[in-house]
Amino acid sequence: MSVNQQTHTGPPYGQPQPGYQGYQQPAYGGQPLPGVPHSQYGVYNGPMPGYQQPVPPQGSVRAPSTSGTSLSSGHLGYSPFGQGDVQNGIPASTAPMQRPPASQPFLPGSAPVPVSQTSMLQQYGPPPASVQQLSNHMAGMTIGSTSTSAPPPAGLGYGPPTSVPPVSGSFSATGSGLYTPYTASQGPLPPSVSQGLPLAQPPFSGIGPSSYPPTTGAPRPPTMPGPPLPVQTAAGPPTSQPNHVSSPPPPPSTLSGPYQGPPMSGLRGPPPPTHPPQPGYQMQQNGSFEQVRGPQTNYGGAYPGTPNYGSQPGPPPPPKRLDPDSIPSPQLNELPPQQKPRHRIDPDAIPSPIQVIEDDRSNRGSEPFVTGVRGQVPPLVTTNFLVKDQGNASPRYIRCTSYNIPCTSDMAKQSQVPLAAVIKPLATLPPDETLPYLVDHGESGPVRCNRCKAYMCPFMQFIEGGRRFQCCFCSCVTEVPPHYFQHLDHTGKRVDFYDRPELSLGSYEFLATVDYCKNNKFPSPPAFIFMIDVSYNAVKSGLVRLICEELKSLLDYLPREGNMEESAIRVGFVTYNKVLHFYNVKSSLAQPQMMVVSDVADMFVPLLDGFLVNVNESRTVIISLLDQIPEMFADTRETETVFGPVIQAGLEALKAAECAGKLFIFHTSLPIAEAPGKLKNRDDKKLINTDKEKTLFQPQTSFYNNLAKDCVAQGCCVDLFLFPNQYLDVATLGIVTYQTGGSIYKYAYFQLETDQDRFLNDLRRDVQKEVGFDAVMRVRTSTGIRATDFFGAFFMSNTTDVEMAGLDCDKTITVEFKHDDKLSEDSGALLQCALLYTSCAGQRRLRIHNLSLNCCTQLADLYRNCETDTLINYLAKYAYRGVLNSPVKTVRDALINQCAQILACYRKNCASPSSAGQLILPECMKLLPVYLNCVLKSDVLQPGLEVTTDDRAYIRQLVTSMDVAETNVFFYPRLLPVTKADVDSDSLPAAIRNSEERLSKGDIYLLENGLNIFVWVGVNVQQGLIQNLFGVSSFSQISSTLNTLPVLENPFSKKVRSIIDMLQVQRSRYMKLIIVKQEDKLEMLFKQFLVEDKSLTGGASYVDFLCHMHKEIRQLLS
Repeated sequence: MSVNQQTHTGPPYGQPQPGYQGYQQPAYGGQPLPGVPHSQYGVYNGPMPGYQQPVPPQGSVRAPSTSGTSLSSGHLGYSPFGQGDVQNGIPASTAPMQRPPASQPFLPGSAPVPVSQTSMLQQYGPPPASVQQLSNHMAGMTIGSTSTSAPPPAGLGYGPPTSVPPVSGSFSATGSGLYTPYTASQGPLPPSVSQGLPLAQPPFSGIGPSSYPPTTGAPRPPTMPGPPLPVQTAAGPPTSQPNHVSSPPPPPSTLSGPYQGPPMSGLRGPPPPTHPPQPGYQMQQNGSFEQVRGPQTNYGGAYPGTPNYGSQPGPPPPPKRLDPDSIPSPQLNELPPQQKPRHRIDPDAIPSPIQVIEDDRSNRGSEPFVTGVRGQVPPLVTTNFLVKDQGNASPRYIRCTSYNIPCTSDMAKQSQVPLAAVIKPLATLPPDETLPYLVDHGESGPVRCNRCKAYMCPFMQFIEGGRRFQCCFCSCVTEVPPHYFQHLDHTGKRVDFYDRPELSLGSYEFLATVDYCKNNKFPSPPAFIFMIDVSYNAVKSGLVRLICEELKSLLDYLPREGNMEESAIRVGFVTYNKVLHFYNVKSSLAQPQMMVVSDVADMFVPLLDGFLVNVNESRTVIISLLDQIPEMFADTRETETVFGPVIQAGLEALKAAECAGKLFIFHTSLPIAEAPGKLKNRDDKKLINTDKEKTLFQPQTSFYNNLAKDCVAQGCCVDLFLFPNQYLDVATLGIVTYQTGGSIYKYAYFQLETDQDRFLNDLRRDVQKEVGFDAVMRVRTSTGIRATDFFGAFFMSNTTDVEMAGLDCDKTITVEFKHDDKLSEDSGALLQCALLYTSCAGQRRLRIHNLSLNCCTQLADLYRNCETDTLINYLAKYAYRGVLNSPVKTVRDALINQCAQILACYRKNCASPSSAGQLILPECMKLLPVYLNCVLKSDVLQPGLEVTTDDRAYIRQLVTSMDVAETNVFFYPRLLPVTKADVDSDSLPAAIRNSEERLSKGDIYLLENGLNIFVWVGVNVQQGLIQNLFGVSSFSQISSTLNTLPVLENPFSKKVRSIIDMLQVQRSRYMKLIIVKQEDKLEMLFKQFLVEDKSLTGGASYVDFLCHMHKEIRQLLS
């Protein structure tokens, strides 16, 4: 949607609103109701008989998901176990359930992992030459018995031995492939398949420092002998197969036992109850191991034993467990001698993110998500779905870690699942969803509870014939103001229920009265001030000229309210190096006037009239100024810059104009000139992995924290565009941006020809996007829980109010809740997020989002209603804040420990009894291990050699305000085989898993993570494809320096460029395009994003991490 368009398309609701007869809106199918005006109430209809969504039984609200655990929907109910007063969230390392120090290094705590997808030990090197070599490779990955491989490099927290042969091109990356199922008819299993995946025999080679052999080649001492490690996903019937890679079929020794019924599309059934298994739901792992890879979304009813999903399922087939014997392993005679006893996990047998995402799309993408039912788990963020607001806020505004939260704090502590909500108050909605209605109650303002000040919402209870209402948050009874009175119908509902958004919708806005304004006077429209660094670097690189040219046209696209002819925002201009230059662009002048302030120690604004102006009135003077700036500074020799005084100048200008606003600062170098906020170069790679590493993330002076506080008080938001050629100290310069709710953009080694598109796209979007100024947000909760902790780009001067000088449509605030009393299953729990802000036209508004959650007394209900993507979003933010005060290793260990506790609690209390050698994961959380491993391997927690200190500080800030969809693709990038794309359809090709073994040398792939798009070209790609995409005749002629694909008139080129455009539109930043040729030097960078593989910096592969998590869980349980 155009960012300039009106926020509210619906008519502002006036007071009595005579015009809404009941429910006049198009019906759900989109057919207009007869005789009804189309505009009144968006796509929102009363109790439409055709869409009455039945309240699903407690817990089973989730739609079936074919692959078992639905990727994004794991909500974690949270509970720091036995933690005393430790904040809920990542438990402190003193938590009682901790394992002995010996294996301390790797404590991920998370959901049991179902077996469903691939991830192999990745060593980079030539592909194995044969199946034999591949088997050797697979064998190298086993979990058990001693191995003579060299110890991993010192930095590895855990991980496979470094001596395993590489696997790379031998699997072609197709979405499905077969391996021969071993059935009883094939005779008994060969003796080679030992009874169990001996995760518990000696631990995985290389996991945890404790298991490193003392010297190269020394055998590892076995630790923790014990039963094998099958993996099983609990909850719900068996689910469809993982997406397989075609690989040579393994020998028939692979699977054992009678065939136990087909895989089913994974009904998200409730996990089993605490003790006796629930009738009707069997404990199943994701992916039955007989590879039936039929139509996976919805198997027809032909298979025997498929439960009937409509009603209570019939008696379950015997639970199918992942037996060690059913995990494919290389034949004994293929193994080198020292590896014979080891056992290998098939990467296709562990939970696959791709499968879970695909299953959720097919199961939940077609029906609208109707928000009328309490505690419904929404579809995953990766699924396209339509939301119909019927009383709870859309998941585009609020997502929770769990939609069914424990009734008591003890239960929450036991499960360790954090209770958190990721809130995006000004989120952009798709065009077919209705924007929040604006309600105007006139001078009396919004109706609120007398005691807790909660705003009127659908959960308030009207009593005494409608004369009073009881607050749903604090139970206080409040008189209904006379102008707001309305009679109740026979059900106790007000008769104007459907005419009032605040009684029938989850999200809406109120027009605020003067009481909600600073100094009790209505605000002026905001201002934008553009502040351009004109030092030598900025001028020489062409940056100054580029910015001035772009601003000439961009000023016509300032944000405005939907029906306004022009934007109400005024603009001003400053240039600076060691001194500041202000410009008078008053419309009555023939030429702009420059005023220089050289006393940067005591900053003031030298002019009031003529500095902030209306674009249309002063257009000719502004254009003249933007033409002159590049010429004026063309011959500058000034290399030093100031930074603190630049922000002070913008702040003073907004103060003088008595308005809020935003500073757009374009800055190139460390501010070393004499001035307040002067910095020194303190970059020091030697601090990495020491206790002092945290200082790299902290600001080097408190000057900017104090300045940020002043900016927030004035409503001065700072957006920062950085163009560094060396260390710039993002950790310090970014403080003001971060605490004022602004955005930071970084273009290292900026070059006009390669980075211009990305910078201009970012600048255009940043200037045009919807933003609220001078914002304050408060989250109210019903009795029993309260908001205790907040994460995001904001400032807090007390414990309840989140203050932001600016809040745009991309920013999220993550809120964590703790119990302060018992909750009841009957009444559930309520959240109300109220955001007070000034719109871009200067109107003071309140945006309200309400959400109702279920409460449970059984842990199984908690684990059945979690949302893993939201949980990972919270855990990443928790960890990224942790690095400010704790050594990175401590933060990593705490993450692992918490996730191990979450999964151990599930195993102990919810899963049906089974051998300790099995890894059992809750259906909703089966992706927790793979995603957690991605967070642990990220640059902030485990930097690669090339990653700069500034990069880490930058990523840390970005992630802190990301929404769930952004963290999902950031930590587990999307990998698309474009050679498989159908050039005639508009759809994207099916994604594949992030592992090198999925790449085929004959194909081209796109990988995106929200910041970059890589185009990986295999060495054996057909010449015709190379010609069609790059316009050159051979692989060797492809240039790695391309930053856009050439525009060529052929279907393949058009298709690939359209896919890239589709990906760019979905992300809040313009992604940098990088061409990677196989075996080229850039390939090392690309491989860091293949997150299921072992990383060069020592991060574990997915398979290894799963084994490690299993070991952790078993230690907690023993």
